[in-house]
Amino acid sequence: MITLRDTVTITAAPEDIFDFFIHFRENFDAWHPDHVRCWYLEEGPLGEGSVFYVEEYVGEELLTLQFLVTRLVEYSRIEYAVPRMASGAFIMEPRDSNTSFTAEIYFGTAMALLGALLDKILKRFMSHRLRALEEHMVDEGRNLKIILEQGAQWKNSHAEGI
Repeated sequence: MITLRDTVTITAAPEDIFDFFIHFRENFDAWHPDHVRCWYLEEGPLGEGSVFYVEEYVGEELLTLQFLVTRLVEYSRIEYAVPRMASGAFIMEPRDSNTSFTAEIYFGTAMALLGALLDKILKRFMSHRLRALEEHMVDEGRNLKIILEQGAQWKNSHAEGI
């Protein structure tokens, strides 16, 4: 299994970070300049079982991805699957007056011997894409930190543009 992980410390409550993701469609464009659009199959806030699509550039490649929210633990964890491709999680852990936010993406298979061989092949032939995805994740973590630490100032200016 290949795991990509980025962690950032954000001066915000886990509830604020969780809320950002519950209103993912409204926040998607502002989160990263390479995000193109996001749409849900059903109206309402993001929840367990929600299916949504995104278009975003990772490196120079425009990706259209379907996401399924597989698990939601209020204020601490959102897990998702990208069918036939990957899975991942957004994890929020309180740390004093801050929150440790971790984004994880998992590729490959967890099967013992076959999984290790497939992971080596994937790493070799997809190294450029994996690096681009890691850079994208780091940018998203940094941008999330900026957005949430600006707090009400960002929310007010963003709400006017919706």
